[in-house]
This record gives sequence, structure tokens and C-alpha cells, in this order.
Amino acid sequence: MTKGIQVAIDGPASAGKSTVAKLVAKRFNYVYCDTGAMYRVVTLAALRHGLAMDATDQIIQLARQIKIGFKPGEPEQRVYLDGMEVTQDIRQGEIDSNVSTVAAIPAVRTEMTRQQREIAAAGGIVMDGRDIGTTVLPDAPVKIFMVATAHERARRRYVENQAKGIATASLEDLQKEIELRDKKDSTRAVSPLTQAPDAIRLDTTKLSIDQVVDEISKIIKKTQEQLH
Repeated sequence: MTKGIQVAIDGPASAGKSTVAKLVAKRFNYVYCDTGAMYRVVTLAALRHGLAMDATDQIIQLARQIKIGFKPGEPEQRVYLDGMEVTQDIRQGEIDSNVSTVAAIPAVRTEMTRQQREIAAAGGIVMDGRDIGTTVLPDAPVKIFMVATAHERARRRYVENQAKGIATASLEDLQKEIELRDKKDSTRAVSPLTQAPDAIRLDTTKLSIDQVVDEISKIIKKTQEQLH
């Protein structure tokens, strides 16, 4: 049995990172750490506490107090906030609109990074986000940077929301929202969305989920062989 390695998957909003990361983790029997969900949990906690999004100090304090957990589940793993399941709650529109603001708070990112590194220390982990290969796991042996056009990402989000029964904006509005998130994510002061120099760029615009999973799996196997 080869020891599991760290796999970092980065890319812009709705590039399909989470879907792919979950499937890759399943294929290799790795742990999947959904970093985006962690920021969503902090955002949900802040909203539930009635905090304004500019109440930075209180949001930081809250991020340090709450316990975020993941448990396997079908069809997707469960996400917990202080022991209570919030898997669906963190996917609502109100969270979509506010998560970039929370994720841009330096001390919140520092706290989440600390928790993520703790989870990843044992290896055999797939982690996806905006700054995994650059900031969270800079020494990960496998780094993937997934991209797709804004139009294609909006289309995927629209289909996904409909399938999950989540109320959704029009395709045009979703595309505008995604372009705005791209701008926020790429220009923020702390850990902006950038491709690590040693990451493999993978354009998924014309690829199916299975094709992307196969591509990344090949890269992991090759890396494992080189390391052992």
C-alpha cells in the first residue's frame, strides 16, 4: 500500500473543483477537505449571529471559536458547524453573496489555513480552494489549477442548483456574479487566486467530469510512482 500524498486543486469559482476533488478522493480512498465549505460555514455562523459583514473583529473571533467538521455521506459528504449538520444551509444564495467578503479577512484565512494544515498533515488528502497550492500546502507533490470559461462555469452552477432544488438566478446573472467573484478573488490582498508556478493547468471547459477525474488520477499515480 503506497502512502497517500497531498493533492491541491485550485481554480476560480464554479470550475468544478469540489465535484472533481470528491471523486478523486473517493477513487484513491483519500480524505476530502472542502476548504470553500469552511469559509461558507464561517459566513453562515456570522449571519446566524446577526453580524454585519463589516464586523471584522467579531467575525474573526467567531472563526476561532467554531468547530468545523466533515463526515462521509452519500451522495456527498456532510458538513458540520459545532456538531450540527449545515450541508444544505451553506449553499444558499445569501452565503454565495457574502462568502468572498469573509474569505478576504486575513485573520479568518490564517485560522482556516491552520485547521486545513492540521487535517492534511497525515497525507492521503485532496483539498480544493483558491490558494491551496500557493499558501495552504505549498509543498504538496500534486498541484492542479483548474480553469473554464465564465460562461461554462455559470452554466454548470445553474444546472447544479436546479438539480439540488436551490432557487437560482438567470444564467446571465450567474455569469455576472461569477465574473465579479473572479475579480474579488484575484485582486484581494491576502492569498489572491493565482496559479502556483509548479501547478499543472487543466482547462475543463470542454471536458466531462469523468475526463477531468481521469486526468488528475493519472497525474497522482505518476507522482506516487516517482516518490516511491
